[in-house]
Amino acid sequence: MRSVSVGLGARAYDVVIGSGLIDRAGALLADVIPRKRTAIVTDETVAALHAERFVAALKAEGFTGRLIVLPPGEDTKSFEGLADLCDRLLATGLDRGDVITALGGGVIGDLTGFAAAIYKRGIDFVQIPTTLLAQVDSSVGGKTAIDTPRGKNLIGAFHQPKRVLADLDVLSTLPEREVRCGYAEIVKYGLLGDVSFFERLEKTCARVLALEPEALAEAVHRAVAMKAEIVAEDETERGRRALLNLGHTFGHALEAETGFGATLLHGEAVGAGMALAFRFSAALGLCSGQDAKRAVAAIAAASLPTTLDEIRIEPFEADRLIAHMAQDKKAEGGALTFILARGVGEAFVAKGVEPDKLRRFLIEEGAV
Repeated sequence: MRSVSVGLGARAYDVVIGSGLIDRAGALLADVIPRKRTAIVTDETVAALHAERFVAALKAEGFTGRLIVLPPGEDTKSFEGLADLCDRLLATGLDRGDVITALGGGVIGDLTGFAAAIYKRGIDFVQIPTTLLAQVDSSVGGKTAIDTPRGKNLIGAFHQPKRVLADLDVLSTLPEREVRCGYAEIVKYGLLGDVSFFERLEKTCARVLALEPEALAEAVHRAVAMKAEIVAEDETERGRRALLNLGHTFGHALEAETGFGATLLHGEAVGAGMALAFRFSAALGLCSGQDAKRAVAAIAAASLPTTLDEIRIEPFEADRLIAHMAQDKKAEGGALTFILARGVGEAFVAKGVEPDKLRRFLIEEGAV
């Protein structure tokens, strides 16, 4: 069992990484849920796999908990889903001295965290991420949100959890596609700021994807440690934390155009978005073509999409993609902002990207 501290002063918390954590959850959460009352928010898929063991582990330590089971999928992370969850939370009778628990992947974590931020003007919550992507990214850092028809994660709040338990054993229940999605966020950390980590992943990609314990634990720990360091430095994304959005400006636009559904999962969109970001950087003369090819090869090694035509047969419309990008949270005064790269491990915030250059690039990539 390893632990990473997210250093936010009085709001600091630990991310615990290891095996068998769900079965020890009561003991591991006792100090952050002192009144031992919680509502456990999960979805139908995760409930069938893990809820019974989790509830039993809490009961063994004297906890009382109400289980709230939501439909799976990105559609749940909406205004309608938020209203339903808040109503069901109010029905539990929890007060501000209690704690809400998010048991699930990124959708459950984002939605539950946002509900916790606004429930009775704020209540503590803990994260039990059950996907690789959630363990290395969305469960850490306090970014909570819902989607709207205009874009992904545009309505939300910064609300830090009290603890995160990343149980590596639960990943064995994931479909291979979901494991690849999580790997996209892992390799992102190497691409944005740690070339030595990236080089290790070039050698261990297959082992991480196969969930080999040593390789998996090392990759998850390093990814979480990098995110914790960045969040502690820039909690509300005014500076360096924006680098964590490498691939996301392209990726969110692709998700919006494919309907935020099973056609293109978030991790796949991030993988394609990072490949596009590196090729765009090369097209602008910011990084070498060799570095761009190396980055793209590392993404493709995980069987993640790296081109537009791998996502769908009919071409994307360049102007529609750009319109989605203009809604991005990093945009300032209507000007496009991207996370681009000067090389592997050298990401930076590029403000005021010219739409005409972006349009030409997208057309060269196969958009119309």
